Amino acid sequence: MDFQVLGPVRIVADGRRLPGPAPIRQGLLSVLLARANAPVATDLLLDAIWGDHPREVSLQRLQVTVHRLRKSLDVPDRLTHTDGHYVLRVEDGELDSDRFLELVRSASTTADPAERAALLRSALALWRGTPFQGVDLGELWSHAQLLTERRQMALEELYAAELDCGRHLEVVADLADAARRHPLQERLQALLMTALHRAGRQAEALEVYHAARRHLLDELGLEPGPELQRTERRILLGEDAEVAPRPQAPLLRPAQLPAPPGELVGRRPERDVLDGVLAEVPGMTARLVLLTGTAGVGKTALATSWAHEHREDFPDGQLYVDLRGFSPDDPVPAFTALAGFLVALGERRTTLPPDLSERAALFRTLTHDRRLVIMLDNALAADQVRPLLPGGTSCFVIVTSRGALSGLSTSQGAHRLDLGPLSEDESLALLRSSLAPDLADTGAAARLVEHCAGLPLALRVAAERLHGQHRPGIAQLVAELDAERSHLDLLETGDVHTSIRGVLSWSYQRLSPDAARLFRLCGFRCRHPHHYLDAQQAAALLDAPGLGGMRGLLDELVRFGLARRAAPDRYALHSLLQAYAEDLANLHDDKAASHDRLLGYWLDTIARAASLIHPVEAVRRSIPGQSGRAAALDMCATALRWLDARRSELLCIADFGIPEYPIDLSLMLWPYLDLGRHDDIAGHLHASAREAARSLGDREAEGIIVRSLGVRELRLGRLDAAGELLREALRIHDDHPEAALRATTTAFLAETLAASGRASEAYAAADSVSDAHRSGSIDVSSLTLLPLARAYYLGGRAHDAARWLTEAHEVAQRQRHRPVQVRALLELAAVHHSRGRTSAALVCSRQAAVLAEEHGIETPECATGLEACLDAVVPPPRSRTTDESALKVPSATL
Repeated sequence: MDFQVLGPVRIVADGRRLPGPAPIRQGLLSVLLARANAPVATDLLLDAIWGDHPREVSLQRLQVTVHRLRKSLDVPDRLTHTDGHYVLRVEDGELDSDRFLELVRSASTTADPAERAALLRSALALWRGTPFQGVDLGELWSHAQLLTERRQMALEELYAAELDCGRHLEVVADLADAARRHPLQERLQALLMTALHRAGRQAEALEVYHAARRHLLDELGLEPGPELQRTERRILLGEDAEVAPRPQAPLLRPAQLPAPPGELVGRRPERDVLDGVLAEVPGMTARLVLLTGTAGVGKTALATSWAHEHREDFPDGQLYVDLRGFSPDDPVPAFTALAGFLVALGERRTTLPPDLSERAALFRTLTHDRRLVIMLDNALAADQVRPLLPGGTSCFVIVTSRGALSGLSTSQGAHRLDLGPLSEDESLALLRSSLAPDLADTGAAARLVEHCAGLPLALRVAAERLHGQHRPGIAQLVAELDAERSHLDLLETGDVHTSIRGVLSWSYQRLSPDAARLFRLCGFRCRHPHHYLDAQQAAALLDAPGLGGMRGLLDELVRFGLARRAAPDRYALHSLLQAYAEDLANLHDDKAASHDRLLGYWLDTIARAASLIHPVEAVRRSIPGQSGRAAALDMCATALRWLDARRSELLCIADFGIPEYPIDLSLMLWPYLDLGRHDDIAGHLHASAREAARSLGDREAEGIIVRSLGVRELRLGRLDAAGELLREALRIHDDHPEAALRATTTAFLAETLAASGRASEAYAAADSVSDAHRSGSIDVSSLTLLPLARAYYLGGRAHDAARWLTEAHEVAQRQRHRPVQVRALLELAAVHHSRGRTSAALVCSRQAAVLAEEHGIETPECATGLEACLDAVVPPPRSRTTDESALKVPSATL
């Protein structure tokens, strides 16, 4: 496919232009193409396209828009969704703006002016108008502005190349027009003066200079710059004006980079990003990349390796300084670092300016026309870096830091590149490169990677322990790490610069007292790799009365490389950071009290979420709520989102070692898990709860939990196992003959029997529930009526299914059980559709969509169901409503 953004946004497939998408889809496509192959946060898309609309409404519209955009792509999985982010995959050469930049880059490295001009003409021919023409979104402004500036620069380079080819007569008219439209672009004025001078029109050339000087003085209060003045002087002297003369190479070519770290394993995507920034046409300032990440993640290794690979791109040399931002020594002031740079560039130390601002100005002057790579390693803060940034646009700067240094992104336009741990495959490759082949046992090596949290430093320390005589084998080392209370002890080197504890301590020592205590207490949390920390958990750990200041403390951990921001208001620590925090906490803090506060917060909030999802289902608690810290959840949608985002935490609590915890979670969350959310979580949680209930002899809880296990098997299509578990649950219910409890389990068994093709048995089970419900002997919930209706539908009695689904909807409406309302409407739409009642199906689908949108319930089936019904009722695609209005249908009654 060919994606085009250098004009009206459009898609071309096999040489055929596809019909233009609706405005909303065009906006979504534009934002995704502006960040092609990079994750784009859902919140960013909502803000960019729908602005201040309620989030729940915008989210539903986004899901529908994504669904329809996927249908217009050649391969639907080009557009994927993971962890709250969308990614649009674009192959090399498929995006016209990428092709434009690649042609411009190729031209900049071509010595022959005719070839250079041809490449630039090809690049400019890709433009059909203004970037993202017709899409008015603030999110695109900076991207469009950058592309526009690069087009202007490419146009200037084309004129310069044409003049180098002696084509001044051919381009003078175009140059005059461009210079009139951009009177403050000094390079254009100089090129026009050169063309006129070479055409024998010296008086006109000098008049261009005087007009440009007047504009600069009137508009900016500035005299013309060196290039314009130099061009005027050559014309006055009768010399042939050169185009963009190259500065002479500096006398000194510093080569300060540390030795390369040997073979760099992995980091291909990060190196590609660096290559991409290098290939960019220079803007108004030097290209600046900020590499951030925790201690030991390999920032310096990546930066030095890449810089050595690209030495030829920087013929004027390399500058390097370790700013010691995180080090046992004091940080290096910018004043001192500048002294080293200036001397390396040929200045005498005895004549260096005594003032920081003067040194920085001299450094900018000396680097203005030089092509240098400058590496500012181990920076502490943005203020330490800013005076060390070069002048001009031809230098390339790499800053490494454990902190975010966000000021560099906002004020200096730095490209941020956050380094995470190596993947398992990359980590194993690093071990294989360091170990003899017979040592790299795959199973043990994978466990070693897990212990080392994918950090290159830790992996190399571990590999070093395996070298030489009398060293443990890899399996033995892993066994020792498994058994060791703190595996940091086995990753010690005796060298403060490579010891894991040592390099982490330099960050910890820079924390404020409150942030240091929070970091320590994080060591008492669950060690699940996807267990995140937020402001509420921080408040519980610190026993703080409110959330004030919590985000500031969490951001402080990020700033010093002791946590990473995984999502808005969600933070994570890798396993070595958590082990280090636990070591410190065991020396200073009360573990039992911290656990009580944190788990109290979790259980109270989960109970609150469960009561919002299904208000009628009684929330049974073995451990009474008492934390007073439950998160402020106020509606079903927020409860669903809160639980969906915390799946790993549910497992941590279930595995905490206190049997009441998994029982409470299973009983509270079974209605939520039965919605089809997280089958993996449901299996683990219910299995843990079943063992806990058995150990405590809690038969009532065991019966409900066994039923939940049966329902999970049913949802996964394992019907024999589902039937066995549900019958076992009924036998357990015999000890506690609560009618409603048995009715729910029987309804699920009826659904299982019907799905197995055993219609007569299914009818018998279903009829026993429906008869008892009609007689008034039991009052069933909507959660019971749904499987009852499915049993009749799967058995072939669609009319009965429709009747029970209608009642399920009505009961769920009274009980304010919004997810079941939506589910009942969708299934009722399917029943109507199967009976040929497409109009009724359309009404139910629309009502489900409106209800899901109103309550912020993320139900992609609503969009799919509405599409199917629209296809059946209104076949011509062009007669369909627009993306936005399709869901705005007045609620209908069943």
